[in-house]
Amino acid sequence: MTSTIQKSAGKPLVIVESPAKAKTINRYLGHDYVVKASLGHVRDLPQSDFGIDVSDNFKPTYEVVKSRAKVISELKKLAHDAPAVYLATDLDREGEAIAWHLAEALHVPPDKIRRVIFNAITESAITEAFSHPHEIDLDRVNAQQARRILDRIVGYELSPLLWRKIAKGLSAGRVQSVAVRLIVER
Repeated sequence: MTSTIQKSAGKPLVIVESPAKAKTINRYLGHDYVVKASLGHVRDLPQSDFGIDVSDNFKPTYEVVKSRAKVISELKKLAHDAPAVYLATDLDREGEAIAWHLAEALHVPPDKIRRVIFNAITESAITEAFSHPHEIDLDRVNAQQARRILDRIVGYELSPLLWRKIAKGLSAGRVQSVAVRLIVER
């Protein structure tokens, strides 16, 4: 791990979600960049706690996903030495949220962050994306956070009710619960 970090000093860091994408994108970008994978989501609401302060505007508390601790540690070291950090996660709201969580978890200064998105993993799409980096879209991040917070609130409130009234192990989600309600009403 140390040799990889030493070789990458001074090179821009590119973070994608999957190792397969990292390999392909690295071929297109060449040796002037270090391309690594985050392996998807790196932070989430805590598993052992509600993680949402309802009295403080539904403020979430995030923690690094245990299985991503090693990845975050390596990315932090690489980001520290990099002149720029390109967050090339997926273009949907989940990808946008992963980009934001990476920036937060890695403690990357905002002036070093470059958000790049592409809808094809081709040399031309990647070249185009890297020639027009932008900021993280916080509206998309907030949309994903609202969905995640709703999942937690509904799950924490309704699932225990299902366990008591119907059967242990059942879960309730923000979409399925409403759909079941509509069916019952019909």
